[in-house]
Amino acid sequence: MRKLLSVFLALFAGLHAQEAHMVVEAYSGKVLSASNSTVKRPVASLTKMATAIVAVDWATATETDLATHLIRVPEIVLQLPTPSPLKLAPGDTLTLRDALYAALLASDNIAALTIAHHVGTQILARRGRGGDPVVAFVAEMNKLSKAIFANNTRFVNTHGLENSPKPGYSTAADMARFSIHAMRRNAITFITRQKTRSVSVNGPSGKRAYTLSNTNQLVGEPGILGVKTGQTNAAGPCLATCMDRDPIVRTKADGTKGATPRRLIVVVLNSPDRFNRTRQLIRAGWAFYDPWLAAGAPVKDAKREILSTPPPVK
Repeated sequence: MRKLLSVFLALFAGLHAQEAHMVVEAYSGKVLSASNSTVKRPVASLTKMATAIVAVDWATATETDLATHLIRVPEIVLQLPTPSPLKLAPGDTLTLRDALYAALLASDNIAALTIAHHVGTQILARRGRGGDPVVAFVAEMNKLSKAIFANNTRFVNTHGLENSPKPGYSTAADMARFSIHAMRRNAITFITRQKTRSVSVNGPSGKRAYTLSNTNQLVGEPGILGVKTGQTNAAGPCLATCMDRDPIVRTKADGTKGATPRRLIVVVLNSPDRFNRTRQLIRAGWAFYDPWLAAGAPVKDAKREILSTPPPVK
């Protein structure tokens, strides 16, 4: 039995060490390329896409203004042994929008934890419950996973660091689902497409200003809208990217014109050259998608060829 277990663990470790990727057209769900895309593995700071979705959806539901709503850095951030690009410390305040910029552009783990603590506190208060606000927030992240059919994902924190006894995991396919879902939100799309952003933090000595740089090197190239980088020792270099092209305009049989939007999502996990690998997959993805669309978008086996995601809320 022990020998069989050792063989299994070695096989799992081998799969984990390999690159995984998923290339999908977001509007049709057409899978254009995939490798090891359903293998469960750590995804590092790609986790923050789910953090941002939960926070933005909470703000929308409560009519909270991201640009003016202040959140306070809690004492629990002292438990997270990681530097903060904004040098965030307990008692500092910043807007929810600037915290999202820090989390998504600069991958600030303290900012992500601060967002979760604040929003989780508000969620518990509205429900008339007590408890750990970060645990409540992570529970919302996992509810989101189920809602968007990301059934091979389990979050244990809001930042993606492997600092828990039972680390979280996801897959390239599920991260593609989160990318599609995140980029349906204008607030997130606006944030992740910025190459740099000026933000401010209020501390004991007054206001501090910072200029954040997007960790996604592809941002600024034609059509690139983000979305998130990630890297830890266990996950390796990871990248989720969204790219738009101009819609294809066609004349219908009745003489009217219709437009087909085009959006490519590329997720690479544990890719040593993640940026160039993504560029390569983008080129290959469009080279496959456009002829497929021109041929009438044929689908023989939807379960294999289409990435299942819930439709956008209208």
